[in-house]
Amino acid sequence: MALTWYYSPVVQVVFLGFVCFCCPGCFNSLSGLGAGGSMSSNVALTDSANAALYACFCIVGFFAGSIVNKVGIRPCFTISSLGYALYSASLWVYDRKQVGGFVIAAGAILGCCAAIFWSAQGAMMMSLPKENEKGKFVSIFWSLFNLGGILGSVITLGLNLENAEAGGVSTNSYIAFVVIMLVGSVLSLGMADLAKVVRSDGSRVDVVKNTSWKVELQGSLEIWRDWRMVLLFPAFFASNFFYSYQFRVNAVYYDASTRALNDTMYWGMQIFASLAIGYFLDYQGLSRRARALMALGVMALILLAVWIGAFVFQLTFDNNFDQPIHWTSPGFGGPFVLYMLFGFSDALYQTYIYWVMGSMSNSTEVLARYAGFYKALQSAGAAVSFGIDAVNIPLKWECLVSWLLVMVSFPLMAMVANKVPETAVEPELPRDKHTLKDSAVYQEEKHLAY
Repeated sequence: MALTWYYSPVVQVVFLGFVCFCCPGCFNSLSGLGAGGSMSSNVALTDSANAALYACFCIVGFFAGSIVNKVGIRPCFTISSLGYALYSASLWVYDRKQVGGFVIAAGAILGCCAAIFWSAQGAMMMSLPKENEKGKFVSIFWSLFNLGGILGSVITLGLNLENAEAGGVSTNSYIAFVVIMLVGSVLSLGMADLAKVVRSDGSRVDVVKNTSWKVELQGSLEIWRDWRMVLLFPAFFASNFFYSYQFRVNAVYYDASTRALNDTMYWGMQIFASLAIGYFLDYQGLSRRARALMALGVMALILLAVWIGAFVFQLTFDNNFDQPIHWTSPGFGGPFVLYMLFGFSDALYQTYIYWVMGSMSNSTEVLARYAGFYKALQSAGAAVSFGIDAVNIPLKWECLVSWLLVMVSFPLMAMVANKVPETAVEPELPRDKHTLKDSAVYQEEKHLAY
């Protein structure tokens, strides 16, 4: 009884948030500093590493849900989180020894690890809450996760206040990132078995164990037959496509300390955006369908305004901008606000996608596959965008393509939002003879029957 609080969904999503705070949160911060701090002088290598990362992420992502269902959420977190520390270590090695091959190899390894990590994350975050709390739980997670980006940016800002060079961050920055990421791997060991988690209404998380690889493969193929997921594919693809453009602007237009300041505010605004949209999506005074459509409409208008502003701003400089801006420079305010709005709109977009997927199912088995496909297609978009960025095309075209991809996704998301159910209707899933009797929900029903 003393550990009842530990097995509550809120405590477990906080655990999840802190693990992501330490690992992908700090990775995002590192990327936002110009894709590797002092490596901004070698953008082609950084883009190649990111392209390898996201290409592997995409390939593994389509099967990551099956791996999570077979191996288990907690072991997947612990093992896959180590990939983040390895990647940060490769940047430290490059900073000292100029070993570019290690950076690209570490990026590929991280891509494989991250696919599994985020599939486990999505399954856990979307299955823990009751149906009327899914927006709240996404917000809690997103806030804690983005604190990692804020912390990493503040550390780098403090270490680089005296550095006036356009490209450099100190070697100590990389060491700090590696240590924090390893702390995240240790924290993952403290997560509870989801089968033991009890919600406030007494219900349990639906955890299916011991499925065969054949069943998992069949389950993955079923995703392609779910029309809602197919309509969401363009949104998945677009959801990280713009990162290469936004982070490249931060690297090209600002000096090192100002990049860290921008990065801090970028991730900070994500917290406010996620809390705002998450709590609205749980508002019980409107139907789920009404909330889904209203939130989508407001979000579309905000993103349209942000990308129009971005394109107008982009016309004022090009890839070869050679006068990095400091926060004391004249005219800093407008671009600074725009960069904060980049972070704000990113959180709106991704929180909404998670909430929509969470409204479609309550099963960790299904949600692990949904999350795997989401991150696979998201990473495909990122791989393409970093590949494009690596050939140094004009930034105005990167901006325009990012804008158009986001806008194209909204009509398709509207079709899904229009059919959001008040309560999830679980699809018929492939099963083997061992699966049903190992289900936590089945065991609960069996207990109640006696």
